[in-house]
Amino acid sequence: MDTTGYKQALLTRKAELDRRLGRIAADLTTARSPDSEERAVEAENDEVLEGLGQAGEAELKAIDAALERIAHGTYGFCTACEEPISPERLTLLPATPFCQLCAPGGMKER
Repeated sequence: MDTTGYKQALLTRKAELDRRLGRIAADLTTARSPDSEERAVEAENDEVLEGLGQAGEAELKAIDAALERIAHGTYGFCTACEEPISPERLTLLPATPFCQLCAPGGMKER
């Protein structure tokens, strides 16, 4: 399997996430307003940013794992059943470790 395109997509997404997480971290460390009403809004915004940051970190871990599978020659094979993952699925979800059947919520029959 030629993984060049998938690897490039993963590296591009990783760079995007690194930039986004950097902006989130910077925003979370900025000084807060002394106004109590604004502090309440800022606290709500911080909660949203923290959630986005956690989702981004989880996606980064999945991308790193996919890049590791590429390096080891196991990319494109389901980590659960070891069957090939369809190119269409990899195009949509290049970091996925699972075929459609083994994916959480997927069909469990072969």
